[in-house]
Amino acid sequence: MVKIEAILKLIRPKQWLKNVFVFVPMFFGGSLLDSVDVIASVIVFFAFSFIASSVYCFNDIVDLEADRQHPVKCKRAIASGDVSVTQAYAIMALMLVLSLLTLLLLRVNRVEVMMVILAYYLLNLGYCARLKQYAILDVCIIAFGFVLRLLAGGLATEIVLSKWIVMMTFLITLFLSFAKRRDDVLRMNETGEAPRKNTIRYNLTFINQSITITASVTLVCYIMYTVSPVVVSRVHTDYLYLTSIFVIIGLLRYIQIAVVDEKSGDPTKVMLRDRFMQLIVFLWAVSFLFIIYIF
Repeated sequence: MVKIEAILKLIRPKQWLKNVFVFVPMFFGGSLLDSVDVIASVIVFFAFSFIASSVYCFNDIVDLEADRQHPVKCKRAIASGDVSVTQAYAIMALMLVLSLLTLLLLRVNRVEVMMVILAYYLLNLGYCARLKQYAILDVCIIAFGFVLRLLAGGLATEIVLSKWIVMMTFLITLFLSFAKRRDDVLRMNETGEAPRKNTIRYNLTFINQSITITASVTLVCYIMYTVSPVVVSRVHTDYLYLTSIFVIIGLLRYIQIAVVDEKSGDPTKVMLRDRFMQLIVFLWAVSFLFIIYIF
């Protein structure tokens, strides 16, 4: 009998935080007070969470031997022996079924959203099995996964996505992925062993430049979004550009965590633990909502 603690360790519910990206279309589209859109976004959130957990199961099955040799990953459910490979496959299938069943609750664009989620699933199975071994391609696949979350959220709420939002989502997650890879490079430099097969194709100079480039272009995309005539016309205000202040500070803070503190290995943990980052995100969200709904 598999313990609940072992199952939770395997499906990683803490990582479900990443799926808040499905709420982005509703947030930027100004429909947070629309109960229909809220319900649709919540449904997609759980569907993506279940499908992501299915991917985590497959990833841990594929990486079993490597995880057993890793000082931290050896504590994962399968590597530690708490969950057998057979049990992991069963849980993987269960998470997939739960995701598809959850989507049946959608009222509009059900098939389209399901196709997006299945595309995410197949892409990430390929990532776990082989594609993550290729430098640059690995971080691009991760970033594209977040774009798919965005598209699913937009389809479920029938909100047309701005091209700047799509580009910004890809770039900000690419930025976070490069910051995460920076920790792998640091570990490789200290121990002489690569945490991932593709880590040898990265070094600090390349990573630092990539972080700088993606952060800069992300900021430009955000500013272009806030001054876009289409967006200004939709939200009936041209003051959204003021929220760029918090985006700049947030990017600088994350770069500080990555380069100075050298603790950017897990973006989810950074967001859950760093109080300053939480404050910046909160102030950005409040200012954005104030300008759209009240100002």
